[in-house]
Amino acid sequence: MTTRRRVLGGAAAAAAAAAVAALGPAAAQPLPPPAARRVPSSGEALPCIGLGSWITFNVGDDPPALAACAAVMRAFFDGGGRVVDSSPMYGSAQATIGHGLAQLGGRAPVFAADKVWTGAGDRGAAQAETSRRRWGVARFDLLQVHNLLAWEAHLPALFEMKAAGRVRHVGISTSEGRRHAEFERLMRSQPLDFAQLTYNPLDREAEQRLLPLAAERGIAVLVNRPFREGALLRALARHPLPAWAASELGCDGWAQLVLKFIVTHPAVTCAIPATTRVDHVRQNLGAGRGPMPDEPLRRRIAAHIAAL
Repeated sequence: MTTRRRVLGGAAAAAAAAAVAALGPAAAQPLPPPAARRVPSSGEALPCIGLGSWITFNVGDDPPALAACAAVMRAFFDGGGRVVDSSPMYGSAQATIGHGLAQLGGRAPVFAADKVWTGAGDRGAAQAETSRRRWGVARFDLLQVHNLLAWEAHLPALFEMKAAGRVRHVGISTSEGRRHAEFERLMRSQPLDFAQLTYNPLDREAEQRLLPLAAERGIAVLVNRPFREGALLRALARHPLPAWAASELGCDGWAQLVLKFIVTHPAVTCAIPATTRVDHVRQNLGAGRGPMPDEPLRRRIAAHIAAL
């Protein structure tokens, strides 16, 4: 598989053209959706592959780049995806998502996940409302306290919003292995529906305490940075995909192998890779189909990647 790269700046127009061309006509026989995982607190089934928006959807008001992102979203929903995640921290990503949803005419079966990210404890609700308007959704399915910023004020407010029916699930987020001690404390003490964290074959600290705790407490898990913002796949692209990845798991590239490792951890609900390309979002969704690794094969995947 060719190296997967972010498309930024002056490359946006070329990305848009490639994305729209790659979308092509709908397949005569649509592929099945990715395997589903249930949210413990609500019982809702969600496809195990979602869509992130960090960096990739921060495209401002550039028409070609917006068209590329809309094409990615259309391919994502056409392929059975549902979970889309964003944050006020992500520049124009929320407005980009709103543009894509509008292009689909309200037909997208989106599970809308966003975050509160402000140090002003009394501004969380207002920020969430601004985010909702940018998306153009009736309400969020999930609101998370981004990187635990001012969680002491935001979590009670989000729980009140949930009780009033203004949001369906409440969670917290962290990334890159930061704040795990405080994250664990909140997972133990708060009635959380979701926890979002970093996990992949190289970043495995969450296996020690957070993922087992999520399973114990009935907390759904979203996985961010599955590819280390592309750095992991760029490093793996220098090596051939092992033959057993194709023969035993049906993987067509490193991205699918990495995602299959992530989403087959028993505590993981959904991984949220970000991309600007239609072919990549289709490939990511493919990781949720077909044979999945058992625990011995998961260990083999992690050991093989760690040794490269």
